[in-house]
Amino acid sequence: MFALACLIASSGLVIAHGQENNQPPEGFTAIFNGKDLTGWHAINFHSAKLDPEKLAALTEEERQKILDEHWADAVEHWTVEDGELVNDGHGAYLTTKEDFGDIELWIDYKTVPKADSGIYLRGTPQVQIWDYTKEGGKWDRNADKGSGGLFNNAKDAPGQTPLVLADKPFGEWNRFRIVQVGARTSVWLNGQKVVDNAIMANYWDRKRPLLATGPIQLQTHGGEIRWRNIFVRSIPSDEANQILRGEDSGFESVFNGENLDGWKGPTQNYEIKDGALVCLPGKGGTIYTEKEYGDFVARLEFKLPEGGNNG
Repeated sequence: MFALACLIASSGLVIAHGQENNQPPEGFTAIFNGKDLTGWHAINFHSAKLDPEKLAALTEEERQKILDEHWADAVEHWTVEDGELVNDGHGAYLTTKEDFGDIELWIDYKTVPKADSGIYLRGTPQVQIWDYTKEGGKWDRNADKGSGGLFNNAKDAPGQTPLVLADKPFGEWNRFRIVQVGARTSVWLNGQKVVDNAIMANYWDRKRPLLATGPIQLQTHGGEIRWRNIFVRSIPSDEANQILRGEDSGFESVFNGENLDGWKGPTQNYEIKDGALVCLPGKGGTIYTEKEYGDFVARLEFKLPEGGNNG
């Protein structure tokens, strides 16, 4: 995590001190080249009455027909001006052709009063962008709390409302940094954390977890918005596990890696092998800690053999 923090800090300083816009820092890829719409197509899943999985399930011919229709709409409303991706507030949502899973995303935007937009992750709404002022007319929907929240999470669910108001005045550039591992999502707006490790809901089917992969989409919703410096970095599995693991402070080990001191039950059915607790062949039974716990957070690693059944 130290290396990641250094990368974020150093590359941010490079951009701030004159690095050309739309040129990614080390480790990142630019998904907008500052010149044209290469790498993008367009779809509004809502108007198409589809979702990412339903679109993928269509035949190639059916899918391409829909994408062509939405692209014809998009190019009427999306342009590139002076290295900025500009939308007039209408048209299909610009959508990456590539799907992404665990990512770190940087994206700059600038909008106007009464505008409303957002960033779809894995084809799912959304990291919210909107007018945070009273004049915007959406304080009844918590717009006064600012941008960056996971708007489509359930009311009062973690992440649905930003932790702080971090928007800059209209006419100034804002910067998002978004880290998403699994459904766990953290959002920084202009350097301030507005969503802290919240689970992003699957808008398309709330009984299921967030899709494992999907496109990044830029929403259009009634007001001009400009984008630049859209950089993405795929997060490898070891780093993803570290992010999910979080900090070690406050935890204590209940297994010393050498013996079963502090455990009860059929301990004779288990052995310690290379620092791991292993059930002997043909044996079983539930072992348990001598110490009892109330409310707690537990963390462990396990490796399940084929046909295993444990808990």
